[in-house]
Amino acid sequence: MSSTATTTTARTATEVTGAHTDEAASLISDARARIDSLDDRIIGLVQERMAVSTVIQEARITSGGRRVNLSREMEILGQYRDALGRPGTSLAMTLLELCRGRV
Repeated sequence: MSSTATTTTARTATEVTGAHTDEAASLISDARARIDSLDDRIIGLVQERMAVSTVIQEARITSGGRRVNLSREMEILGQYRDALGRPGTSLAMTLLELCRGRV
């Protein structure tokens, strides 16, 4: 009866980051930690925006208006496009979709 030993080897920082030097690997690891922190903040802000958008939609609907204000959405699309270029439009569309809530 033979047994197969499973060995796991720890990956080095250079393997994890794809860097070729320890210095670059350290820089990349630190920058990734900062990106992770920024992503957490961005997610929190998107969730906050969704909640505020819900309040606006409920007020609009209660007053007899429509759930979505297309002219306002066009303003937002333009703002993101102007600030971030063409990909900003896609980002804004995704954000608007998230904030519209469920139909």
